Amino acid sequence: MKVASSLMVEIPTLRYDEHVTKARSVLRDDVFRELYIVDEKNRLMGYLDISDVLRVMDTKSNVTVKGFIREAAQVAPNTPLAEVGHAILNARTNSAAVVSEDGTYQGGVLFSELFPVLISRRDIPGRVEDVMSRQPVTCAPDDPIHRIYSLIVASGFIAFPVVQKKEAIGIISRRDLLHAGNVRISVKNQADTTVERVMTTPVISVTPDDSLATASRLMVDHDISILPVVDERKRLVGVIDRHDVLAGRTP
Repeated sequence: MKVASSLMVEIPTLRYDEHVTKARSVLRDDVFRELYIVDEKNRLMGYLDISDVLRVMDTKSNVTVKGFIREAAQVAPNTPLAEVGHAILNARTNSAAVVSEDGTYQGGVLFSELFPVLISRRDIPGRVEDVMSRQPVTCAPDDPIHRIYSLIVASGFIAFPVVQKKEAIGIISRRDLLHAGNVRISVKNQADTTVERVMTTPVISVTPDDSLATASRLMVDHDISILPVVDERKRLVGVIDRHDVLAGRTP
């Protein structure tokens, strides 16, 4: 039986007294949305979310990560993968920390790596309509970046559909904001950089009648965490993410 240590990877850590600007630099990596925070003895204190990093705009800020620490999903090395999934689902995180009996941090399990394993183990009953979020927060292609930045920081959502004439035409994520080199300046100065210049296209979507199995397979095949849900006219009617699929599958 596979357990947490089977999928454990080295997720970056910072000490609680290090600067948030260092966390911003580390989180530019495509893989990680979260960092783990440890004390002097490498014992887990919690985690830092990428949206927290976005709150600090000054590249020379002396703000430390201590004030941004959140409670982490944590498991033991021998925790079965299904229980790891429950821990991530309950914490609404994108990873779980693997810790020893004395709380020493050993590594982490990424939800993006765990998700394909969990959905491959059994058929996933239900339809997208059963678990999708029906009132997603959206934005327009001509919205200024500083407005979307504020939405992401306030909501903690991973991504937003970009909608034009009720049709989803793209996705903008926290990662897109970090990768766009001029975003920090645009936000700080409330400049006119628009969503259209940063968003990801084309859109991969599902319909309310599609099965959860179909939605989960699209997420795995395209390595994406969120799908817009559209009707027969291609109008946005909701969104579904990995957490929704896992929650719908879990008894």
